[in-house]
Amino acid sequence: MTPAEKVLWAELRRLKLPNSHFRRQTPVGPFIADFACLKAKLIIELEGGVHDAPDVAADDAERRAWLEGRGLRVLRISNVDVPRDVRAVARYVGALASARLST
Repeated sequence: MTPAEKVLWAELRRLKLPNSHFRRQTPVGPFIADFACLKAKLIIELEGGVHDAPDVAADDAERRAWLEGRGLRVLRISNVDVPRDVRAVARYVGALASARLST
């Protein structure tokens, strides 16, 4: 796990979600999601600068299309945002997961 993933994982583990939780490095079809709340159908991907490269961006678009085609929501978060305010990032992720669990 990258440093940003470790920091975010510590916060995601603390989230209280009704009858659900986040998993890390979770297989989803042919992909490995950084984090996933499968009951909420929510995938969290942390992205560094490498994701700006054209070939990586194309792979990311293909991955997103595959996941969203199966009803999953993909939330991409910059590695830069996590250390700035990891609790705010986790609160946002938790609110999104809770909203998806209640629908």
